Amino acid sequence: MGAQMVEFGGWLMPLQYTSMREEHLAVRERVGVFDVSHMGEFQMAGPGALAALERVVTNRVADLEPGQARYTAICSESGGIIDDALVYRHAADRFVIVVNAGPRPADLEHFRTVVGDACEVEDLTFGVGLVAVQGPLALQTLQPLTSTRLADVAYYHFVEGEIDGVPASLSRTGYTGEDGFELFVRSEDTATVWDRVLEAGAGAGIRACGLGARDTLRLEASMRLSGQDIDTTTDPLEAGLGWAVKLDKGDFVGRAALLTVKQEGPRRSFIGLELEGRAIARHGYPILDGARRVGEITSGTYSFTLGKAIAMGYVETASKDSGVLAAQVRDTSVAARRTPLPFYKRART
Repeated sequence: MGAQMVEFGGWLMPLQYTSMREEHLAVRERVGVFDVSHMGEFQMAGPGALAALERVVTNRVADLEPGQARYTAICSESGGIIDDALVYRHAADRFVIVVNAGPRPADLEHFRTVVGDACEVEDLTFGVGLVAVQGPLALQTLQPLTSTRLADVAYYHFVEGEIDGVPASLSRTGYTGEDGFELFVRSEDTATVWDRVLEAGAGAGIRACGLGARDTLRLEASMRLSGQDIDTTTDPLEAGLGWAVKLDKGDFVGRAALLTVKQEGPRRSFIGLELEGRAIARHGYPILDGARRVGEITSGTYSFTLGKAIAMGYVETASKDSGVLAAQVRDTSVAARRTPLPFYKRART
């Protein structure tokens, strides 16, 4: 399709097909489709699967109903974030965990080490394709392709069904801040599903979208990027992900360390910033309070939706309430106003 290709997490991925701006706005205003088959999928099944999974992840999964998904962090013993993930409960004793591409090999080793012989951790990654259809017209685009009534699938739920006769798990999830679905199919069916979605969405102005728009969309929605906003040097509480940590659920890897953070308070805070002018603060740029460096940008971009430069990053907890900070963009100090996260939140109907 003429995409500009780049290496990402060990895969060759489309950065953009037309332009980041066009693809970004297509998702915000109409519908876009992403090939995100680089994501990793693990399966844990059997009588010991639930108890074993509870030990690996920070969020509670025991109360998930079959057909429900939940966001979680995966931590080291020191409380650092190895990765974040979505847990899908397919049955009482069968779970699929979707992880990020780059850390997938380390995630797999970590899972197997923690789980031991309690159950098998099977890597499904290379047998699974994943197509994300995102935007306000996503449901309208997909409904003619399936007999499943998509309006009945609640947010963070999924159903087993089909897309134009191809077996698929249809999940009402995404990484863009918009409504949409992620379609789990067999690897060999991915191209067929991709083509059919593009055909079905032609009248709605669908666009094939690459990594560039995926990044600007998720940043507007303040979704953390594994390896950039969160990593083993950050913990979920300082990253603003405390809602995905259930310290009362029983023991899990990292619980003791996170309990200490909870009792003592996080050393840093994750904040959002709006920059003056059009200068973009990139990953690693300093955050200043006056002349003093108090933190660091983890993600920054120009928001096509809001028409301004935005950024996220960590600051010392003492500076978290400062209304006006600054970002050092190369040799220039650019005024940055602290703003609540997320930057963008879609209107729900």
